Amino acid sequence: MAAMRARAGLAARRGGEIVMKVEVSGEAPAAVRADAVALGRYAGDDRASADMRAIDQALGGLLGQALADQRFEGRVAELADVHTGDRLGVRRVVVVGLGPRGACTPEILRRAASAAARRARDLGARHLALPVLGDGAPRLAPGARAQAVTEGALLGLYTFDRYKARKDGDRALATLTVLAPAAGDRAAVRDGVRHAELAAEATALARDLINEPANTVTASALAETAREIAREAGLRVRLLDRDECERMGMGAFLGVNRGSTEPPWFIHLAYVPRRPARRRIALVGKGITFDSGGLDLKTAEGMERMKGDMSGAAAVLGVLKVLPRFGAPVEVHGLVAATDNMPSGSATKPGDVLRAMNGKTIEVNNTDAEGRLTLADAIAYARQEIKPDEVVDIATLTGACAIALGSLCAGVMSNDPGLQARVLAAGERAGERLWPLPLVDEYRDGLKSEVADLRNTGPRPGGAITAGIFIREFAGDTPWAHLDIAGAAFTDKDLPYAPKGGVGFGTRTLLAYVLAAAEARAARPGGRRRRR
Repeated sequence: MAAMRARAGLAARRGGEIVMKVEVSGEAPAAVRADAVALGRYAGDDRASADMRAIDQALGGLLGQALADQRFEGRVAELADVHTGDRLGVRRVVVVGLGPRGACTPEILRRAASAAARRARDLGARHLALPVLGDGAPRLAPGARAQAVTEGALLGLYTFDRYKARKDGDRALATLTVLAPAAGDRAAVRDGVRHAELAAEATALARDLINEPANTVTASALAETAREIAREAGLRVRLLDRDECERMGMGAFLGVNRGSTEPPWFIHLAYVPRRPARRRIALVGKGITFDSGGLDLKTAEGMERMKGDMSGAAAVLGVLKVLPRFGAPVEVHGLVAATDNMPSGSATKPGDVLRAMNGKTIEVNNTDAEGRLTLADAIAYARQEIKPDEVVDIATLTGACAIALGSLCAGVMSNDPGLQARVLAAGERAGERLWPLPLVDEYRDGLKSEVADLRNTGPRPGGAITAGIFIREFAGDTPWAHLDIAGAAFTDKDLPYAPKGGVGFGTRTLLAYVLAAAEARAARPGGRRRRR
């Protein structure tokens, strides 16, 4: 445990906290006092909103003139701004485009709110007043709109500047006031804002972990972070060291760690609600803290972003950090088999045979296909120790999925159509693009081995699918879904509400999936099974 305690200071200063103060106010945009206020404008809508007319009147027509001069058309996230000359309680008015009214969605509101918040920050504002955008859009309730705009603003303003002498936080918003003038909407708006704060906090933790360098986020550091999350959130925690993993028969997981000087840790966090749980879920995150490829060494270019190969683990830890504050009646277990994958004289060699926790033997024909080996033992552990109703794993698993779906979409595979549909629906609610991929049974032949139960890779074509089929071998008859986020986990350019670096992709999808599961009936006939 000495190595893990040595990392305590690192984990203590990391937490994914949203340091910005967020509040809800009943003031109208024309009356609020702040550094800046944002207004939304639909495309093709000739009639300005009441708030925009009130502000334009107070400014003597200056706002309308500025929009005309800047040729503002209302395209999604298009921006215009004007200085008020101290004629209002705000110094700046930022107008953001919402696109056509009939096409407005929560995702459009996230992008618009992020754009407005970033513009206000860049103009030097410390306090932004942000109305619940999307008024009058069909089928968008106030609570959903409030959640979307708050998520967009908070996620869009995230920065990672821990290692910079000049901090980005020196120019940052300190307060976000969400405006809800209609008294009847205020309770729903507060609920939406609170949900957004927690979702953004979970995502910020995931981004922090991904953006940290691999020399600080080791398996020991992840284990200590899990311990601190458990202490702060009131979760149960079980941390298994190498000897304990060996006793449990985790040969696949430990085979990945053979070449490393860093000790492996198996992390098990558990949220058990006070109310009877409607479903027991295991969330499994790939926790490869750095992937060199092992003896099948990656190219230098291919290794550059491999500190982010634990993005799945980061998402799972983010969800468990905030889940108790939702009080959802669903039991959730977060599992991470944490290690790096390094080459050395003791590393697993191509052709070696490993035995997984469930007894299956695996011929390792590619040491760079290590993530599925750790997931195999994690899922076997879940089935043996937790006996969940459902398992969902999330992993930066295959370059093949990134090639197929690009950098803005993740693949989903499942042995259960109902579970897959609910995961896809959760991604839709979260604004994270997911696409279903088939588990073609005939592709199982590509995993046949002459010396073991299966190989860890098949032919190159359909590589994402054969990886999913490999993992399915360990899920057995338990409903299981697999999210391959290899392309979407890290971005080399700013996204609408994620800066360059770790995206935290999948965190809000998993949270939405878990919360929806809490509202559903028990997955199996006869209700919830008796807790072990």
